[in-house]
Amino acid sequence: MAVIAIASMKGGVGKTSLAVDLAWRFAALGGQRTLLWDLDPQGGAGFLLGHDEPAVPRAVGMFQREGRPRQLVEPTAYPGLALLPADASLRLLPFQLARLGPRRLAQVAGVLRGDYQRIVIDCPAGFTELTEQVIAAADLVIVPMPPSPLSARSLDQMRRELLRIHHRHPPILPVLSMYNSRRPLHRELARESAQGWPTIPYSGQMEQSAVRRAPLGAFAPRSEAARFLNRLWLGIEAKIGQRRAA
Repeated sequence: MAVIAIASMKGGVGKTSLAVDLAWRFAALGGQRTLLWDLDPQGGAGFLLGHDEPAVPRAVGMFQREGRPRQLVEPTAYPGLALLPADASLRLLPFQLARLGPRRLAQVAGVLRGDYQRIVIDCPAGFTELTEQVIAAADLVIVPMPPSPLSARSLDQMRRELLRIHHRHPPILPVLSMYNSRRPLHRELARESAQGWPTIPYSGQMEQSAVRRAPLGAFAPRSEAARFLNRLWLGIEAKIGQRRAA
């Protein structure tokens, strides 16, 4: 069983599309019982899976002492993939976590761990108390980064902050997202500061996920972006296997 967090210091880098596609791959290609846990109040992950925002906003209630996260889980159209949807009540979550303590999210994740072989968490953008608690509960953290000279710097800042707070943290896998090989700056970054990072090319088909409200792998499995995503998924599975063997 593994918890994989998708976190980003900023929005607009394809974080939610990546989370949805990876969760779909764990379920559809890996045959694993998978939960996609949306913690972004905007509810983008649920939207991309064709779900509407819950009529009654109660996602934040699962973090209460008497909270029951299993009751909020919804099935999806994809076998083996379930959704724990977000709603606007999650805007109150930072205040709840400050009151309930630094391990509360890990405790809620612990309730769900026995039900799923993979839990993919879509975090809201930024580095907050919520991000810290998600990372503390995760076995692996995927960080999509735009092709910018600031990407490596922000990644180093994130690692330093985590070490200051936790002294140790789960493995962090940076991903160069929205990469365009026709742009000289993108190619230069891929050769230098982002060398060795998994790469997801910029793709109009990725944008179609929001139009079709479906994971890219489900409607364009032979696309270039899908091939890169599949390579990333296989690399994640390899890292999970390495951690188990260690």
